[in-house]
Amino acid sequence: MSEEEKLSYSEAIKKAYASVSRFPLFPVRGIPLMSLIAQNWDSIWAFRPEPSDLLIATYPKAGTTWTQEIIDLLFHNGDAEACKRVPTPLRSPFLESFNPPPVPSGLDLLKEMDPPRIIKTHLPFQLVPPGFWENKCKAIYVARNAKDNLVSYYHFDCMNMTQPDPGPWEGYIPKFMRGELAWGSWYDHVKGYWMKREKKNILYLFYEDMKGNPQREVERIMRYLDLSVSDEIISQIVELTSFKNMKENPMANYSWIPAVVFDQSISPFMRKGASICS
Repeated sequence: MSEEEKLSYSEAIKKAYASVSRFPLFPVRGIPLMSLIAQNWDSIWAFRPEPSDLLIATYPKAGTTWTQEIIDLLFHNGDAEACKRVPTPLRSPFLESFNPPPVPSGLDLLKEMDPPRIIKTHLPFQLVPPGFWENKCKAIYVARNAKDNLVSYYHFDCMNMTQPDPGPWEGYIPKFMRGELAWGSWYDHVKGYWMKREKKNILYLFYEDMKGNPQREVERIMRYLDLSVSDEIISQIVELTSFKNMKENPMANYSWIPAVVFDQSISPFMRKGASICS
Protein backbone atom coordinates (compact mmCIF):
# COMPACT_ATOMS: atom_id res chain seq x y z
CA MET A 1 0.00 0.00 0.00
CA SER A 2 1.45 3.33 -1.05
CA GLU A 3 1.40 6.37 1.24
CA GLU A 4 -1.39 7.76 -0.92
CA GLU A 5 -3.46 4.57 -0.61
CA LYS A 6 -2.84 4.40 3.15
CA LEU A 7 -3.92 8.03 3.53
CA SER A 8 -7.03 7.34 1.46
CA TYR A 9 -7.99 4.38 3.66
CA SER A 10 -7.32 6.41 6.79
CA GLU A 11 -9.51 9.23 5.45
CA ALA A 12 -12.29 6.72 4.74
CA ILE A 13 -12.16 5.60 8.37
CA LYS A 14 -12.19 9.19 9.57
CA LYS A 15 -15.24 9.92 7.40
CA ALA A 16 -17.06 6.75 8.47
CA TYR A 17 -16.62 7.45 12.18
CA ALA A 18 -16.96 11.23 12.15
CA SER A 19 -20.46 11.13 13.62
CA VAL A 20 -20.23 7.82 15.44
CA SER A 21 -19.85 7.52 19.18
CA ARG A 22 -18.92 4.42 21.14
CA PHE A 23 -21.00 1.46 20.05
CA PRO A 24 -23.20 -0.30 22.61
CA LEU A 25 -22.99 -4.04 23.19
CA PHE A 26 -25.74 -6.48 22.30
CA PRO A 27 -25.87 -10.17 23.23
CA VAL A 28 -25.39 -12.77 20.51
CA ARG A 29 -26.16 -16.21 21.92
CA GLY A 30 -25.35 -14.82 25.34
CA ILE A 31 -22.06 -13.13 24.33
CA PRO A 32 -21.89 -9.29 24.37
CA LEU A 33 -20.71 -8.02 20.99
CA MET A 34 -20.53 -4.55 19.47
CA SER A 35 -23.81 -3.52 17.85
CA LEU A 36 -22.51 -3.58 14.26
CA ILE A 37 -21.33 -7.16 14.75
CA ALA A 38 -24.64 -8.19 16.31
CA GLN A 39 -26.61 -6.57 13.48
CA ASN A 40 -24.62 -8.50 10.88
CA TRP A 41 -24.38 -11.74 12.78
CA ASP A 42 -26.14 -13.95 10.21
CA SER A 43 -23.58 -13.12 7.51
CA ILE A 44 -20.68 -13.80 9.92
CA TRP A 45 -22.11 -17.14 11.02
CA ALA A 46 -22.67 -18.15 7.39
CA PHE A 47 -19.05 -17.48 6.36
CA ARG A 48 -17.51 -20.47 4.58
CA PRO A 49 -13.71 -20.53 4.71
CA GLU A 50 -11.52 -22.48 2.33
CA PRO A 51 -9.84 -25.56 3.83
CA SER A 52 -6.44 -23.88 3.42
CA ASP A 53 -7.47 -20.82 5.44
CA LEU A 54 -5.89 -20.29 8.87
CA LEU A 55 -7.80 -18.93 11.85
CA ILE A 56 -6.01 -16.91 14.55
CA ALA A 57 -8.22 -16.70 17.63
CA THR A 58 -7.61 -14.77 20.84
CA TYR A 59 -9.43 -12.92 23.54
CA PRO A 60 -8.87 -9.19 22.84
CA LYS A 61 -5.39 -7.90 23.74
CA ALA A 62 -3.79 -11.31 24.06
CA GLY A 63 -1.07 -11.06 21.41
CA THR A 64 -3.24 -11.12 18.29
CA THR A 65 -1.25 -8.68 16.16
CA TRP A 66 2.01 -10.27 17.28
CA THR A 67 0.83 -13.69 16.13
CA GLN A 68 -0.49 -12.30 12.85
CA GLU A 69 2.92 -10.78 12.08
CA ILE A 70 4.81 -13.97 12.98
CA ILE A 71 2.63 -16.04 10.66
CA ASP A 72 2.77 -13.57 7.78
CA LEU A 73 6.56 -13.57 8.04
CA LEU A 74 6.64 -17.38 8.11
CA PHE A 75 4.52 -17.49 4.96
CA HIS A 76 6.92 -15.02 3.32
CA ASN A 77 10.14 -16.71 4.49
CA GLY A 78 11.03 -13.81 6.78
CA ASP A 79 10.77 -11.14 4.06
CA ALA A 80 10.15 -7.99 6.10
CA GLU A 81 9.42 -5.82 3.06
CA ALA A 82 6.79 -8.22 1.73
CA CYS A 83 5.07 -8.06 5.10
CA LYS A 84 4.98 -4.26 4.94
CA ARG A 85 2.85 -4.34 1.78
CA VAL A 86 -0.26 -3.21 3.70
CA PRO A 87 -1.26 -2.80 7.37
CA THR A 88 -1.96 -5.90 9.43
CA PRO A 89 -5.78 -5.83 9.23
CA LEU A 90 -5.61 -5.74 5.42
CA ARG A 91 -3.19 -8.68 5.29
CA SER A 92 -5.08 -10.65 7.93
CA PRO A 93 -8.72 -9.49 8.02
CA PHE A 94 -10.76 -9.37 11.20
CA LEU A 95 -13.59 -11.83 10.53
CA GLU A 96 -16.35 -10.14 12.54
CA SER A 97 -15.29 -6.55 11.91
CA PHE A 98 -18.08 -4.34 10.56
CA ASN A 99 -17.67 -0.62 9.97
CA PRO A 100 -19.86 2.23 8.79
CA PRO A 101 -19.51 2.86 5.02
CA PRO A 102 -17.27 3.38 3.14
CA VAL A 103 -14.88 1.25 5.23
CA PRO A 104 -15.00 -2.43 4.14
CA SER A 105 -15.94 -5.14 6.61
CA GLY A 106 -13.73 -8.11 7.36
CA LEU A 107 -15.97 -10.22 5.13
CA ASP A 108 -15.60 -7.70 2.30
CA LEU A 109 -11.81 -7.88 2.54
CA LEU A 110 -11.82 -11.68 2.62
CA LYS A 111 -13.90 -11.83 -0.56
CA GLU A 112 -11.12 -10.02 -2.40
CA MET A 113 -8.35 -12.34 -1.19
CA ASP A 114 -7.16 -15.66 -2.58
CA PRO A 115 -6.64 -18.57 -0.20
CA PRO A 116 -4.83 -19.44 1.90
CA ARG A 117 -5.99 -16.49 3.99
CA ILE A 118 -4.94 -15.58 7.53
CA ILE A 119 -8.15 -14.74 9.39
CA LYS A 120 -8.33 -13.06 12.79
CA THR A 121 -11.17 -13.46 15.28
CA HIS A 122 -11.96 -12.68 18.91
CA LEU A 123 -15.07 -14.85 18.88
CA PRO A 124 -15.34 -17.47 21.62
CA PHE A 125 -15.23 -21.04 20.34
CA GLN A 126 -19.00 -21.52 20.26
CA LEU A 127 -19.47 -18.49 18.00
CA VAL A 128 -16.83 -19.42 15.41
CA PRO A 129 -18.64 -20.14 12.12
CA PRO A 130 -18.98 -23.94 11.84
CA GLY A 131 -17.45 -23.89 8.35
CA PHE A 132 -13.99 -23.63 9.91
CA TRP A 133 -14.38 -26.97 11.65
CA GLU A 134 -16.35 -28.64 8.83
CA ASN A 135 -13.55 -27.76 6.40
CA LYS A 136 -10.89 -28.82 8.92
CA CYS A 137 -9.14 -25.46 8.84
CA LYS A 138 -6.11 -25.05 11.04
CA ALA A 139 -6.50 -22.69 13.99
CA ILE A 140 -4.05 -21.07 16.37
CA TYR A 141 -5.24 -19.82 19.74
CA VAL A 142 -3.22 -17.58 22.05
CA ALA A 143 -4.11 -17.29 25.74
CA ARG A 144 -2.72 -14.57 28.00
CA ASN A 145 -2.54 -14.35 31.79
CA ALA A 146 -5.81 -12.87 33.08
CA LYS A 147 -4.18 -10.00 35.01
CA ASP A 148 -2.09 -8.80 32.08
CA ASN A 149 -5.00 -9.26 29.70
CA LEU A 150 -7.27 -7.24 31.96
CA VAL A 151 -4.83 -4.32 32.23
CA SER A 152 -4.15 -4.26 28.50
CA TYR A 153 -7.84 -4.47 27.62
CA TYR A 154 -8.66 -1.59 29.96
CA HIS A 155 -6.11 0.74 28.36
CA PHE A 156 -7.30 -0.36 24.91
CA ASP A 157 -10.92 0.41 25.77
CA CYS A 158 -9.84 3.84 26.96
CA MET A 159 -8.26 4.71 23.60
CA ASN A 160 -10.64 2.81 21.30
CA MET A 161 -13.44 5.28 20.61
CA THR A 162 -15.69 2.60 19.08
CA GLN A 163 -15.99 0.37 22.16
CA PRO A 164 -18.08 1.16 25.25
CA ASP A 165 -16.60 3.67 27.68
CA PRO A 166 -14.64 1.57 30.17
CA GLY A 167 -15.35 3.90 33.07
CA PRO A 168 -13.06 3.95 36.11
CA TRP A 169 -10.54 1.15 36.67
CA GLU A 170 -12.22 0.08 39.89
CA GLY A 171 -15.47 -0.61 38.04
CA TYR A 172 -13.80 -2.25 35.06
CA ILE A 173 -12.36 -5.14 37.07
CA PRO A 174 -15.74 -6.61 38.10
CA LYS A 175 -17.06 -6.16 34.53
CA PHE A 176 -14.12 -8.22 33.28
CA MET A 177 -14.72 -10.87 35.92
CA ARG A 178 -18.43 -11.06 35.08
CA GLY A 179 -17.76 -11.30 31.33
CA GLU A 180 -19.59 -8.06 30.57
CA LEU A 181 -16.98 -6.69 28.15
CA ALA A 182 -17.02 -7.09 24.37
CA TRP A 183 -16.49 -10.75 23.39
CA GLY A 184 -17.58 -11.93 26.81
CA SER A 185 -15.83 -13.83 29.56
CA TRP A 186 -12.06 -14.28 29.49
CA TYR A 187 -12.47 -17.41 31.60
CA ASP A 188 -14.95 -19.05 29.23
CA HIS A 189 -12.98 -17.90 26.17
CA VAL A 190 -9.63 -19.48 27.09
CA LYS A 191 -11.31 -22.61 28.49
CA GLY A 192 -13.55 -23.06 25.46
CA TYR A 193 -10.67 -23.36 23.01
CA TRP A 194 -8.60 -25.40 25.48
CA MET A 195 -11.34 -28.02 25.77
CA LYS A 196 -11.61 -28.33 21.97
CA ARG A 197 -7.92 -28.08 21.09
CA GLU A 198 -7.34 -31.79 20.40
CA LYS A 199 -10.64 -32.58 18.72
CA LYS A 200 -10.37 -29.60 16.38
CA ASN A 201 -6.56 -29.66 15.86
CA ILE A 202 -6.05 -26.24 17.45
CA LEU A 203 -2.50 -25.14 18.21
CA TYR A 204 -2.93 -23.66 21.68
CA LEU A 205 -0.21 -21.16 22.62
CA PHE A 206 0.47 -19.09 25.71
CA TYR A 207 1.52 -15.45 25.50
CA GLU A 208 3.94 -16.01 28.37
CA ASP A 209 5.68 -18.84 26.49
CA MET A 210 6.00 -16.59 23.43
CA LYS A 211 7.63 -13.92 25.60
CA GLY A 212 9.87 -16.38 27.44
CA ASN A 213 11.14 -18.37 24.47
CA PRO A 214 9.99 -16.82 21.18
CA GLN A 215 12.37 -18.93 19.08
CA ARG A 216 10.80 -22.15 20.33
CA GLU A 217 7.25 -20.89 19.87
CA VAL A 218 7.86 -19.60 16.33
CA GLU A 219 9.28 -23.03 15.51
CA ARG A 220 6.12 -24.64 16.94
CA ILE A 221 3.97 -22.45 14.72
CA MET A 222 6.15 -23.26 11.71
CA ARG A 223 5.79 -27.03 12.26
CA TYR A 224 2.04 -26.75 12.80
CA LEU A 225 1.70 -24.93 9.48
CA ASP A 226 3.82 -27.59 7.71
CA LEU A 227 6.36 -24.97 6.69
CA SER A 228 10.12 -25.32 6.47
CA VAL A 229 12.14 -22.23 7.40
CA SER A 230 15.84 -22.10 8.26
CA ASP A 231 17.05 -21.40 11.79
CA GLU A 232 18.49 -18.13 10.52
CA ILE A 233 15.10 -17.02 9.20
CA ILE A 234 13.42 -18.07 12.46
CA SER A 235 15.86 -15.87 14.39
CA GLN A 236 15.17 -13.04 11.96
CA ILE A 237 11.40 -13.40 12.49
CA VAL A 238 11.90 -13.36 16.27
CA GLU A 239 13.83 -10.09 15.95
CA LEU A 240 11.35 -8.50 13.53
CA THR A 241 8.46 -9.34 15.86
CA SER A 242 10.11 -8.16 19.07
CA PHE A 243 7.92 -5.67 20.91
CA LYS A 244 10.32 -2.82 20.13
CA ASN A 245 10.31 -3.50 16.39
CA MET A 246 6.57 -4.13 16.24
CA LYS A 247 5.90 -0.87 18.09
CA GLU A 248 8.01 1.01 15.51
CA ASN A 249 6.50 -0.76 12.48
CA PRO A 250 3.81 1.50 10.94
CA MET A 251 2.25 -1.49 9.19
CA ALA A 252 1.67 -3.21 12.55
CA ASN A 253 1.28 -0.47 15.18
CA TYR A 254 -2.06 0.92 13.92
CA SER A 255 -0.60 4.43 13.80
CA TRP A 256 -2.43 4.98 10.51
CA ILE A 257 -5.82 4.65 12.24
CA PRO A 258 -7.14 8.21 12.84
CA ALA A 259 -7.60 9.47 16.39
CA VAL A 260 -11.37 9.56 15.94
CA VAL A 261 -11.15 5.75 16.24
CA PHE A 262 -7.87 5.00 18.07
CA ASP A 263 -6.81 7.95 20.21
CA GLN A 264 -3.20 6.98 20.85
CA SER A 265 -2.62 10.15 22.85
CA ILE A 266 -4.61 8.38 25.59
CA SER A 267 -2.76 5.07 25.28
CA PRO A 268 -0.70 3.59 22.43
CA PHE A 269 -2.13 0.56 20.65
CA MET A 270 1.08 -1.26 21.60
CA ARG A 271 1.56 -0.15 25.16
CA LYS A 272 4.08 -2.36 27.02
CA GLY A 273 3.73 -5.92 25.81
CA ALA A 274 4.80 -7.04 29.27
CA SER A 275 4.04 -10.26 31.09
CA ILE A 276 4.13 -10.76 34.84
CA CYS A 277 4.56 -14.49 34.26
CA SER A 278 7.38 -14.54 31.71
